[in-house]
Formats: sequence, C-alpha cells, structure tokens
Amino acid sequence: MKALLSVSDKSNIVFFGQELLKLGYDILSTGGTLEILKANGIPAQEVSEYTQSPELFDGRIKTLHPKIHGGILFRRHQPSDCQVAKNAGIQGIDIVCVNLYPFKQTIQRTQDFDEIIENIDIGGPTLIRAAAKNFASVLVITSPNDYENIIKSLKENKNNLELRQQMMIQAFEHTAAYDAIIANYMNQRFNGGFGAQHFISAKKVAMTKYGENPHQKGAIYEFEDYFSQHFKCLKGEASFNNHTDLNQALKIATNFGDKPAITIVKHGNPCGFALKDSLMSSFQAALMCDPISAYGGVLAVNGIIDKALAEQIHSHYFEIVIAGRITEQALQVFADKKRIKLFELGKDWLFVKHDAYDFKHIEGGFVLQETDKVCSKEILNAKQVSKRKANEQEMQDLNIAYRLAALVKSNCVVYVKNSTMVAIGMGMTSRVDATKAALRKAQELELDISGAVLASEAFFPFKDSIEAANSAGISAIIEPGGSIRDNEVIESADSFEIALYFSGVRHFYH
Repeated sequence: MKALLSVSDKSNIVFFGQELLKLGYDILSTGGTLEILKANGIPAQEVSEYTQSPELFDGRIKTLHPKIHGGILFRRHQPSDCQVAKNAGIQGIDIVCVNLYPFKQTIQRTQDFDEIIENIDIGGPTLIRAAAKNFASVLVITSPNDYENIIKSLKENKNNLELRQQMMIQAFEHTAAYDAIIANYMNQRFNGGFGAQHFISAKKVAMTKYGENPHQKGAIYEFEDYFSQHFKCLKGEASFNNHTDLNQALKIATNFGDKPAITIVKHGNPCGFALKDSLMSSFQAALMCDPISAYGGVLAVNGIIDKALAEQIHSHYFEIVIAGRITEQALQVFADKKRIKLFELGKDWLFVKHDAYDFKHIEGGFVLQETDKVCSKEILNAKQVSKRKANEQEMQDLNIAYRLAALVKSNCVVYVKNSTMVAIGMGMTSRVDATKAALRKAQELELDISGAVLASEAFFPFKDSIEAANSAGISAIIEPGGSIRDNEVIESADSFEIALYFSGVRHFYH
C-alpha cells in the first residue's frame, strides 16, 4: 500500500505520516513535506527517486509522471488497466494527501507578480483531481482537519466507498475554490474585476432551520473564515432571516468606528439608531424612534454589554442581540429569556467584513458590482448650496443621517436629531411619499422632530419634499443633488432658511 503526501499546509502531517506508517503504508513525498517527515523519523521516499525522474524547472515539475498518475488513475477493477500497469512497472497509490500552494495568502501579502505566478499550483490540483476521479479505489485528503477521522476509519477498516465519495466531493470543492480565487484575481488585476466569468466560492458554516419561510431549505456560507472565526453564538441559533437582519444591523452599527452606537433593525431596515456618550444613553434614545417596530427586532450594540445595560435590554423583547462582547454577569440577566438569541464578535466593539464586491441574484444569473461605501470626504466636502450654513450639531446629525440613508432601502429619507434617528421613511416608490410617511409616523408617536436634520440617498426631483420637511421644522438637509430642478429645490430651502448640502454621490440601495 502506498500513500503520497505533499502538502503546503503542514499542520499535523507528522501525526498523519506516523499513523499511516503504523498501518503499513509506504510513503512517497516531495520537498518540504519530505524534509519534515524524515526529520521526525518517518522513512518517506522522494518522488523523484521513485520515478527515477529528477525535479525540473526549480520544482515546477515534481509529480507529473506516469508512475505517479498511472498509480493513481488505473482502474483496479478493470483487468486491462491492471495489465497495462504491470507491464509499465506502475504500482498502485492508494492514498493521496495534498493541499495547495498558498495563492490566497500570497496575493494578500504581495503584489510581486512573479512570486504570485510561482504560487499557482499545478502538480497539486492534478494529483487531487486524479485521485478524486478514481475515488472508487483511491482515498484523497485535502485538509488537515480530516486526518484524525481518516486514521480512525482506516484502523476500523472503514475505508469504504461512502468515505471515499465524501472525500472526493471535498477534493473537487478544494480545487474549484482554488481555481476560482486565481481566476477572480487575474480578472481583478487585468480586467477591473469584471471578466467574462466571475466565480463565487464560499464554505458552508451551518444549515439554518429553514430559509425565509418554513417550506424552504437554507444554509449560511462564509468567505474565508469570517463567521467560523469571529461569530460566536452564546445562546440560541440564528435563522436565515436573522442572518440577513444581523448583517444589516452590523453594517449600520460599525459605520461609526468604535463609538457607542446602538442599532435596531426589523425586516432589513433600521427602526432605531442613536449615537450618544454611552451605550446606555444610546440604547434609551434608539428606542424612541419606533418602539413598536423594535419589538422582536435585532439589536446591535457597538461595545460591551454589561449587567446594567443587559437589565435595560431585558425589559424589552428583541429576538437577536449582538455585541462586541457580552459579560458573564450580563448573560445571567438574559438566562430566563428563552426566546432570545445572543451573539458576540469577541472584541470590545463590533466589526464587519467589508467585501470588495456585491452581487444580487436575479432569475437566470446575478448582477455584480463594486460594494458601495460612504466616504468621509463626501460629507466633509459636501457643497453648501443654501444661504444658511449648518451649525456644528446639525453637521454631526447630517453625518449620521447620511450614513444611515445609504443603508436604507430606496426611496428613503432619514431624520436625525441630537445624534438620534427620530423618523425614517424607506422603500417607497416616490421620495415625497417616503418623506411624508416618516413624518406621519413620528407624529403618531408624538416625537418632536423640530430642529432635526434630513438625509436622502438620492436627489429630490421636486421641491415638495423640502416643503414637507419645512412643515415639520427640519433645519438642515443633505442629499446628492443632480436633479434638473436643483435650482427650485435650493430656492425652496432658502425660502424656509433651511441649510442645504449636496454631496455629489448617490447611494441607491435596492
């Protein structure tokens, strides 16, 4: 019995080699893997010695040889293949343990294209694909995480078709993900990220109980290790819908660095936000905007939930609470809440992975775009187009409102007063309807929004939104500008002595 071990990630390879040796396997190996095995007393044979063919071109060719690939690929159940192998002096290779050159780590570390090219593995994927193709007879392993289970299965004589099939699938996933990274990188480098093909590759973290509805299956997948490394479940299990709402809450809450922001999200849109001097003050203020919608929502706390804050949160019903960290004393406060789900990211404040590209499924395919971001200079350099200039507090509120508006479903408007969202209109088919809907709800809740500021993610096509804002006592507005009726909008703002700023950047969010 022969096993070929040639790995880039050498975690636990000594353990694996030692156990295979005990089971009677002769080991073939190459390069650094061979050195480590020999240094630990494992008598592995160098592939070039086995094939009687030296490595070529600084190691670019090591395993590409008929004695290697013939030993992997010949069909054990087919007499003609066995005879050909015998005539050619080809012995069977029963286990192939390979993982690939660190291409992803290389492109994250350097822009040296020559080094990047040399970290494109050729022999490795070929070995993996050959072994996976012949899984009827060959066991292929691509991850150190599987070593212990494989050894256990071999010791229990469970190297069966079911195991080899499972490992075959993992092997093809491994090479497919590797090729996807390379192709996407090359398109990023030479085609601006939009090549003839674009590949989405992610690892499954877990199945969800169901999808958006009980009759749909669902699962969560991750790019790299964002969820498995950082997303810690303290209580409960997040559903499909929980994950989408959590994502929205995190994107909003992390928009303000390490400041004590509180966000409440319901069905993908914020229904509460505040950024005060403390998390406690922010929480109390965030609830003011829409306490009815906040019921059963997702609460994102940009900081640490201690016992005192936990007691305040406990008096309301949130389905999900996520924070940078949740103290043990705080967890005890939530112990009697059977329906609550608690998560933390393991740091003193929240963070989120900002992917470079964003995509959305449409029937028959998907649309792809660069991820939208609000740059600080958009607000700092926003053009004052009105006669009146916003004061310092208004500018702070405009900053908050503008960042929120960029993450609210269009058409939308966001009203902020004293660093607290006091009204919001979202997902409307006209901007004036969004403006009026937000004001109407604020009036129903008896919120005083006079002196608040207003942000819109796109331009006001008519002055009617300005007139509606003035009727509520809005003192300052920020929007992208760019309407053919901008002059009418500016004149309307001036007539009401409203400070008006154009950012020059639209942030549609559909």
